[in-house]
Amino acid sequence: MESIITVVGFLGAGKTTLLRYLIAEFIDNGWNPFIILNDYENANMDAQQLTQQVDFNNIKALSGSCICCSGIMELRNIVNRIPKRENGITLIEANGTSDACSLMEFLGVGLNDRFLPPIQISVVDVKNWQKRGEHNELESNQIQISSLIVLTHLANTGKNRQALVIKEIKELNPMAKIITMDNLDVSLLLELLPSTNGVQKFEHQKTHWSSCSSDLPNLPNSDCIYAICKALPKCILRVKGCTKIEGESNYTYFERTPDGEVFIRPFKGVPITGTKLLTIGQGSDPYILEKAIKSSLNTSKLLNK
Repeated sequence: MESIITVVGFLGAGKTTLLRYLIAEFIDNGWNPFIILNDYENANMDAQQLTQQVDFNNIKALSGSCICCSGIMELRNIVNRIPKRENGITLIEANGTSDACSLMEFLGVGLNDRFLPPIQISVVDVKNWQKRGEHNELESNQIQISSLIVLTHLANTGKNRQALVIKEIKELNPMAKIITMDNLDVSLLLELLPSTNGVQKFEHQKTHWSSCSSDLPNLPNSDCIYAICKALPKCILRVKGCTKIEGESNYTYFERTPDGEVFIRPFKGVPITGTKLLTIGQGSDPYILEKAIKSSLNTSKLLNK
């Protein structure tokens, strides 16, 4: 029977980093993974970045739907249509605002008999755990029914902070195993059982956030990326995009995490949906995005006169 592992966690916690690690480790151990990626806007952008690890036919991007409610039927159908293969394993990355408890409740119903009951892994950003303001409840909800919790972003956090986070996690989910990514052994994941932890009620509507995207032109330099990210309001908790910097042959991917950090790295290949700026969170509006893009370009022109 084929195992299903879902990866959940707050925006920017490190879900995709964990997913890449799991893919590499499972392949090295003789497994044949099928990947499902869910995001509010353009999941294809992230899916395309995994094609150096997995054949594109074994990756399915699911955009624009909440897989823990309106998109659950589509998710089930995708899973049930996954081709049978030797040593198959299915990895699902949920979007960063997913109601993880509802996802597991609904996903476990209606799957083909060849699949084992889904297992959930939560990714917890130690640095920013429960520093989400009004979204703390959502973040704590995302760990309550996980069998395994992987701690990330431990750099620049002291022992006291780490101990506090672990203590609070155990209070919410005493059944879960807690480890860091460095100590993660994928062979042990297949031995995990679905969580039997009790769940606190959560208002599902709080997981429904606004999102939008805008076409992104070629930019004169990487400073424009930082300017765009800075211009977008803090209530937009997730920013990511793909563009081309003038004079460079490759495309560039960037993201702004909820705590405001901006990361830039090469984008592998050519984005199949074109260059885009994507946002998630209150204030996500095409006008706001286009205004930030225009402002960064105007500033660049003034500086280069």
